[in-house]
Parts: sequence; structure tokens; C-alpha cells
Amino acid sequence: MATTARITWVQDALFTAESGSGHTITMDGSPDVGGRNLAARPMEMVLIGMGGCTAIDVASMLRKQRQDVRDIIVELEAERAEDHPKVFNKVKLVYRVRGKKLNRALVERAVALSDEKYCSATAMIRKSADVTHEIVLEEVA
Repeated sequence: MATTARITWVQDALFTAESGSGHTITMDGSPDVGGRNLAARPMEMVLIGMGGCTAIDVASMLRKQRQDVRDIIVELEAERAEDHPKVFNKVKLVYRVRGKKLNRALVERAVALSDEKYCSATAMIRKSADVTHEIVLEEVA
């Protein structure tokens, strides 16, 4: 099954992107390449895609394990190589999971399975970057 996308130039370094599933987003370049800072940069979109991929994995697994999850936030910070093509060479993910009586071992297992097996975006980024993660659990009343 192919994944598709269509990128259309608007002006300067501003583009719209339509996914194969019919959703549209906007991307813009930085001012030094003619952009006007009107939308996320393409490499930010790559990082966002990685975060979304792993967040969906973790949420799905925790739901199946009947964990009482109230919120999941994945924060990502990446470093890029100095030379072109300036790939990510380090990415750190912080998983902030809020819920009632969360089982740390199950949350750690869900993150590990996403990281090592299920998240295709992480698998691709790992080819150029050292990927690390941290888990922060927050109990709610």
C-alpha cells in the first residue's frame, strides 16, 4: 500500500501539502531561504510526524492494557548535523503521561515497543540520529 502526498507551491517558500487521505497542511521556509515564517518548516514536520507516530502507538497500547490515561504529551527536541543535508543526529523524546494508578512498567513497555518495533518514523530517523527518551508519569486525583 502506497502512501501519497502532493506539495503545491503558493509563493516564495510557502507550500501547501495534501495527504493521500485528503488532509491539508501548510509549510514555509525560514526567512533566510525566502520564507515568511507563516507555517512550520519541513524538518519540523518530520519531527512532528515522529511524535505523532509514537504517541498513537503508546496511546493505543495503554488503552489495550486498560490503563486509566487522561493525557499523553510527547515533547521532542532534535539536533541537526552542521553540514548538508543537515539530518537529525540526536532526538530526545519526553513522554508525559497523566492518569490514575498508572503502571510504570506498562508505560515503559509501551514506549519501548513503539521505539523498537512499531513506529516507522522513529525507525527512519534512527538511521541518522541517536534517539533517546524519558518518561514522566503524573498521577491525577
